[in-house]
Amino acid sequence: MTGPLIPPGPLAHGSELNAVYAIARIVAETFDTEAGLDAIFRLARTIFIFDTVALYLQNDESSEPEPTYARALGRGRAREADLTWGEPAAREAYRSGQTVLRQEDAGPTVAGRERRRDYLGLPLIAGGRGVGGLVFGRFGGPAYPSEHIRLAEFVAWHVGQLLENRRMARRIATLEAQRELARMQDEFVSTVSHELRTPLGFIKGYTTTLLRGDAEWDNDNRVEFLKIIDEEADRLRELIDNLLDSSRLESGTLSMTLEPVRLGALIKDTASRAGALYPQMKLEVDVPDDLPILQGDATRLAQVLDNLLSNADKYAGGSPVSVQARREGPAIVVRVCDQGPGIPPEHQSHLFERFYRVPGAKSMIRGTGLGLYICRKIVEAHNGEIKVECPPGGGTCFVFTLPVEAPEIPA
Repeated sequence: MTGPLIPPGPLAHGSELNAVYAIARIVAETFDTEAGLDAIFRLARTIFIFDTVALYLQNDESSEPEPTYARALGRGRAREADLTWGEPAAREAYRSGQTVLRQEDAGPTVAGRERRRDYLGLPLIAGGRGVGGLVFGRFGGPAYPSEHIRLAEFVAWHVGQLLENRRMARRIATLEAQRELARMQDEFVSTVSHELRTPLGFIKGYTTTLLRGDAEWDNDNRVEFLKIIDEEADRLRELIDNLLDSSRLESGTLSMTLEPVRLGALIKDTASRAGALYPQMKLEVDVPDDLPILQGDATRLAQVLDNLLSNADKYAGGSPVSVQARREGPAIVVRVCDQGPGIPPEHQSHLFERFYRVPGAKSMIRGTGLGLYICRKIVEAHNGEIKVECPPGGGTCFVFTLPVEAPEIPA
């Protein structure tokens, strides 16, 4: 069935013509399919009478169309759940591709006008193919006249267009998602290749230099070269560990071991280690001695702090950095703050996504965009939360909370 822009035959009233054009406008403008259907059928009932309407759509799991939408708009609204919705008429219209009229007698157990039921079934066409059936139900007569059938066919054609719009929107969204996934994969391969190549280049270069037979190196040079090799090997191991941790966190297979954790001592130890790794960092630690003991994975919680302090060194090098912990109600709140340039607001909501890096932010800094993602996953595994705050005057503050009660972490 192909539908005209307006139903054939003369329209009796200007109000009918207004409703017809309003229905066409809804199809052209709406993005919410269910809201669009509600609006179409409310308008349809102003130009021909029906008591129920139901939509049956074909899906991949069934050879027959299944009910996907139903409304009672006239008689019987108070007992909508008990109504029959004209499924035989809808399925016959779907199979035949033709308009179907069926009259049923509900039997003597049904009193009053609702005993007689007239169903008008219409095939639904979307994208040039049958996708289901639309059925209008009327209780107590009279039968559908020809002008009402034409109006119903007009409505069915526009419902098909609305369904086709939904299919196209979903198709476009799927294609956009596929393109975005392909882009992210390309960026990931490029980033990881670069990050792996850099330490490997240093290790290979300095090892080759030390092995040269035509040059002699004094002890200071050899020690310097070996230190660079050692640092780059650590960097390579860190990168591989982050990739493995990221993959395990994403799949939910990263194991954690619950044990009593003195978070204050853990913060102080991590800060002390960071002071040795980043001697230029002006680090201040403010942790009270009476913090309660948590149940958690000490190694993974230390990894969160390590990543946050590493970020502060990378992106706010030379600025003061503070680590503060406080008991606030049922949780301990930890803040790692720097006085660097801060993070633009449009990027803050994406910081904890996998592989995300702020575009243009110190582009020479090495990284894969996995550190904050790993932090978020570890904190969430402890039933906590992590967020970023950037005061108007500059600086960045990462805040994470850990509940004092023991989290349920799978082994």
